Amino acid sequence: MTAVIVEDENFASKRLATLIEELAPEIRITGQITSVENGRQWFDNNPKPDLIFLDIQLNDGYGFDILDMMEDHPPVIFTTAYNEYAIRGFKYNGLDYLLKPIDKGDLKNALNKYRKTQVHSDAIFDDQKLEKIKNLFSKEYKKRFMIKVGNQFTTFNVEDIAYFKSNEGLIFLHAHTGQQYPIEYSIDQLEDILDPVHFFRINRKFMVCVKSVVEIHSYFNSRLLLKLKPQEEEQIIVSRERTSNFKKWLDL
Repeated sequence: MTAVIVEDENFASKRLATLIEELAPEIRITGQITSVENGRQWFDNNPKPDLIFLDIQLNDGYGFDILDMMEDHPPVIFTTAYNEYAIRGFKYNGLDYLLKPIDKGDLKNALNKYRKTQVHSDAIFDDQKLEKIKNLFSKEYKKRFMIKVGNQFTTFNVEDIAYFKSNEGLIFLHAHTGQQYPIEYSIDQLEDILDPVHFFRINRKFMVCVKSVVEIHSYFNSRLLLKLKPQEEEQIIVSRERTSNFKKWLDL
């Protein structure tokens, strides 16, 4: 049997390969993919593997983007540091959803599950695993931010936020009212602490609330041009790597 590892962290990729070799010596790793673009090239020029170990959040997009390129993708074991994509993983018929750092016992169970699917066509997830997935969604997302205004502090509810923008090394919170305040978070941190049902990172600079998106236009090179409210002076463009997931996000 053959497998491909999709992982943009070299250490994590090597560790996973070592564990697979130990737990499933019958599986031969034929590719170690580090990005969406790398995945596009690899699958265009190589036979499909029997199994994919897929990290979800990559430097240039999402692991889901790679699956979208294939009409009929192989079984997938998700390996990620983020628990909020589990439901979407169901849509891609994921065999299992393992959270980093990968536990050896969990990986062993996932590999055993894969072996069983080669013989049986039973349901992929058992009751115990379904319960585990449900527990992932007990995560509490951030509800408000503390903002410093002059010498005073005030709180700002997430429901009142239109989008976040990175500008010259600082991150600004933009309210639906047009107010803006600097906050001490990075875009990466915001992506982890905000509810992904309501907020989406469209590129390296912007993370937007669904309520702030007023208009969506096609843009060259398979990208999208957005009009936000409150209006921004610069063009708001969804990067090519995130366009597919952005459309799915709007269609939840």
